[in-house]
Amino acid sequence: MAKTHGPTIKDDETYEELRKQGASKEKAARIANAQANDDMHPSRKGGRQPPYEDWRKAELYRRAQELDIEGRSKMDKAELIAALRGH
Repeated sequence: MAKTHGPTIKDDETYEELRKQGASKEKAARIANAQANDDMHPSRKGGRQPPYEDWRKAELYRRAQELDIEGRSKMDKAELIAALRGH
């Protein structure tokens, strides 16, 4: 039986499974809550953004700022890409 994670987590089983697979708490919560919402479809492919390798460093940095990735100011392009993908 899944542990209750409070009102902020809508699908406790999915959340726990994602955490076991190594997902961050934030990512697991986003996915679990999206799956619990009938209007959202987290398994569908999103927008048509180009791969991070095609982005300029400044664009990657701005995206890292939006996601509040720590240490972004000292990262080079490859590190920013890895941090964004791991978020």
